[in-house]
Amino acid sequence: MKLLDKYILKNFLSTFFFVVLILLAIITVIDMTDKMDKFAKAQLSSGQIALYYLDFVPWIGSLVAPITIFIATVYICARMAGHTEIIAMLSSGMSFKRIVVPFFIGAAIVAALMFVLNGWVIPNSNKRRVAFEVQYLKNKYYFDKQNIHIQVATNTYLYLKSYNNTNQTGYQFSMETFQDNKLMEKLTASRIEWDTAKLKWTLRDWRLKRVEKIFRTVGTNTAGDTTLVTTGTELDTTLVIHPKEFESDYRKYDGMTMNELNEHIRTLRSRGSTGIETYEVELYTRYTAPFTIFILVFMGVIVSSRKSRGGTGVQIALGFALSFIFILFFTLFRTYAENGSESLTPQISVWIPNIIFGAVALWMYKYVPR
Repeated sequence: MKLLDKYILKNFLSTFFFVVLILLAIITVIDMTDKMDKFAKAQLSSGQIALYYLDFVPWIGSLVAPITIFIATVYICARMAGHTEIIAMLSSGMSFKRIVVPFFIGAAIVAALMFVLNGWVIPNSNKRRVAFEVQYLKNKYYFDKQNIHIQVATNTYLYLKSYNNTNQTGYQFSMETFQDNKLMEKLTASRIEWDTAKLKWTLRDWRLKRVEKIFRTVGTNTAGDTTLVTTGTELDTTLVIHPKEFESDYRKYDGMTMNELNEHIRTLRSRGSTGIETYEVELYTRYTAPFTIFILVFMGVIVSSRKSRGGTGVQIALGFALSFIFILFFTLFRTYAENGSESLTPQISVWIPNIIFGAVALWMYKYVPR
């Protein structure tokens, strides 16, 4: 790495981390001011609040990182152009592609760091942050869905008319198992209750209906079906569902690592559940984030590489405008995907902002002096 590369890379990374820290300080103060009444109402100590913001700050930092690196790129490159350093580099025979190299090295460092943090480190701190917000900052959650259908296995289906998450009790329970489109077993109960000591479900007023094959010898062997019915008032059993599945799902995906997201998506898909798109969008967004950083850095260099008569302020303002347009596109397509749009699958929607801005960056690159 040449001395010039080290000079650009040092300024680029130091500016990026400095801007991140400034934004984090501003956002944290605003957020703390907004939530102070809720903290006081919940009678939280300063230690509890401090621990909450230790988890809050990394999460916010991961959200603002792509836009911050774009702003840092625009600022550094515009300042270099204002001091005619870009012109001197091009006049010495250095190509524009070569000038971009140290910026891409910085982008690679930030992209790798953010991928690891967003994929495995920050989700673990988000578990504590989300739990804190649900307990102290959000209204008490009541599970109000009716007629709950869950596919718990390939040929097994579970049904609950309603569920009360306050006392962890489900009502009008049934679980049916099919074989070759024929009902083979049906377990019903007036209600099911979670036993916190045994970590099992207790079925009340249960009834088990099971179809079994029997063989009779009448001249030749013949097979037939017989139905066995068993009843009881109380039965402890293990089901594949857990009370956690009926708790608040407020930003649940924030607290999942990449591995946990993949596993959760597979579980929801095997059960035929709805709302898978939200978790898929989060998973694919984490994969596309490194590419977003490279595209924004490339666009930032292109936007600010020319010396502007209005000074660096005009280029920085343009950088802010483009960053807000990117946020608008990203939010728009993410919302469409999370709402289960048939025309925009999660795999496609998360890539559209990158594709659009990547195409715009390549078009702008044609007109850059090099």
